[in-house]
This record gives sequence, C-alpha cells and structure tokens, in this order.
Amino acid sequence: MKQIYVVGTADTKGEELAYLAACIEAAGGLVVRVDVGIREARTAVDVKADTVAAYHPDGAEAVLACGDRGRAVEAMGIAFARFLADCQDIAGIIGIGGGGGTSIITAGMRQLRLGLPKIMVSTLASGNVAPYVDVSDIVMMPSVTDMAGLNRLSRVILHNAAQAITAMSRRPAEVAASKPALGLTMFGVTTAAVSAIVERLRADYDCLVFHATGTGGRAMEKLADSGVISGVLDITTTEVCDLLFGGVLPATPDRFDAIARTGLPYVGSVGALDMVNFWAPDTVPERYAGRLFYRHNPNVTLMRTTSAECAQIGRWIGDKLNLCHGPVRFLIPEKGVSALDIEGGAFFDPQADAALFAALEATVKPTASRRIVRLPLHINDPDFAEAAVAAYRDIANP
Repeated sequence: MKQIYVVGTADTKGEELAYLAACIEAAGGLVVRVDVGIREARTAVDVKADTVAAYHPDGAEAVLACGDRGRAVEAMGIAFARFLADCQDIAGIIGIGGGGGTSIITAGMRQLRLGLPKIMVSTLASGNVAPYVDVSDIVMMPSVTDMAGLNRLSRVILHNAAQAITAMSRRPAEVAASKPALGLTMFGVTTAAVSAIVERLRADYDCLVFHATGTGGRAMEKLADSGVISGVLDITTTEVCDLLFGGVLPATPDRFDAIARTGLPYVGSVGALDMVNFWAPDTVPERYAGRLFYRHNPNVTLMRTTSAECAQIGRWIGDKLNLCHGPVRFLIPEKGVSALDIEGGAFFDPQADAALFAALEATVKPTASRRIVRLPLHINDPDFAEAAVAAYRDIANP
C-alpha cells in the first residue's frame, strides 16, 4: 500500500515532525515517519536514523560517528538518497528542515522520479533554492518562522503542507502514454528550427521541449536515464559554450553521458554554439573585454565564440559523441547555427563556424551507427527541420 513519507531530523524538529504526521493522518493519509537526524530522536518514528544511515556505502558509522556535523549532514544525504531508492511504497514525500535537514532531505527527493509528489517545508525556501531543487520537481514551501517548537503560525503552515501532500498523493495525475515521448532542446535563436521539427513529429510523438539554459539539458537527460523519453533531438547544444568559457547557463561535465548510457536514438546539432551567455553587461568577466557582444535584453548579454573557442567546443562534443554507441546522427548546418549567425546577422562568422565543423569532423569517429551529416542550409531553414525529422525517423525505425 502506498504511503506518505514524512521526513525530518527528529533530534531537533521532533515536535514539528509529529504534528505534521498527525495532520496528514487526520486528512486520511497513511504515514511513514522517517528520521534523518544525527543525534537521538525526540519523537516516535517508524524508520530510525541508524536504519537510514546504514544505506551509506561506508555504513552507518560514516554518518553517525564521523564527529563533524557538516560531513555528517552530507553523508546522511547520500544515505537517504540510497534509502529512498530502495522504497517502493512511496505515494508522496514531505520534509521539514532548516539548513541541514533541507540539504539531507532534498538530496533524496532529487533522486525520485519526476511527477511523484514532493514538498519541502524549509526555512530556506524564500531564498535561492536552486541547489536544493536542481532539475527535480520539488515544491519548496517557506516555513516563515524557524522550526524551534510549534507556534500559532507554524501550525498553520504545517497544516496547509499536510493538506497539500495528502491531496497530491491521493489523486495522482493520469499520464497518457499513447505516444512515445521525445526530448528536444531549444533556445530563442533556434526556435524556428525546433518548432518546425515539433510540428512534423507531434502526430506520432509527445514532444517535450527543453530550454537550453543548463538546467534544461540536464532535465532532459534525467528523463532519458529514467526511461521516460524514447529518443532525443538535441538541436541546441549551446550549454557547452557556457560550460567551457564561464557563461551563466552552463551544462555540467556529464552532458551527453545519458545518451551514452542509454543508447537512445539521438539526433544532435550545433544550435547556438556561436554564443556564451552572461547577465547584464557589467557582469561580463574582464578577460573578455573587447570581444563581440550582442545585447539580447537588458539582463542578458551574448558573446560571440571565436574560431579557437569553436574548435575547442567541437572537440569536446566530438569526444562525447564517441562514447555513444546507440544510433547517432549529428547535423551540421553549413550556413549558420543560430538566428544571429546568418548573413547580415550580428554573429555571422563563417570562419568560426568552419573551425567548429572541422573540429567535429576531425574528432568524431564514424561508425555504422554514428555519423556526421553536413547540410547546405541554415539551422532555421525549413529544409533543416525536414532533414532532422528524416534523420530521427531513420534511426528510430531502422
């Protein structure tokens, strides 16, 4: 029977943990109380901290006997994530915590499948929650007051959180699975291409388009690892530029690794590899003074990649593609890689593009299943969309 996991550090948040669990039970939810504290619990729980800690790769002592609170919190987060991976009866999960508890609990929540209800009531929820949420769908709910014993406000906040997790867990969304899902990456400067591709595929596929802002690519690859999507059209690989050259929307170093692990059909391209993203002009690093910039809006500044940088990007992507042994087609639009990289456009630079294309072709090792395809087109030409769709259909239905 599916149950709602109620998680907290029962050594410091015992009163709140008990109250939250009681509210959920009063609303009709079945509760499992889980302690992720590193000292003795102050309330009754169903899963003790030492049980969770035992899931750490080095055993419970690595969590409970390390002698340093910071290291213990990090270790408990690792253990809790492994503990949740072993639980098959989760209808939803709700956590309460300050800094340490939030870190521990969200480390576990991030490993759960997208769509499973997750609420984190936290003293940190009104600040920058990106490190806690990452590319998951955790709902961060501000506790407003600190969790140092119940009060008239905290009772209301926890009651509301209990109603929310109970309702979400009781009535999960019904997901239509009539069509296979595809992941696609898009940026403003490749919107024409990706929109045209979606129009040509939507009759047969559920098209999930991800904004290539660093988190977008990671979210898409998480779905690939989770088995949610059946293929990828990675038209906009621009996140690599920011990773290599200090932009603000970077990929992580494991970009493309999910494609290698899963062997999913993959059509990629060089969308927006002509640019590195920064915020307002005064945020651009001093080392880039004198470069070619384009003011996308008052808060976003784009920097044109040079020939040397493009060659580095091509080699980096090429090395990643060589690790992919599933069907791969990587398309090169010879007339430009973005809406700005077109004849007369702000970033039109055939020499830089040529360096990118040459580096890709020199690095990628072609096989029967892995090929680079040059097209005498701009990336936003309708014929490019046709070619991308044809390439995907070819490798998805050999």
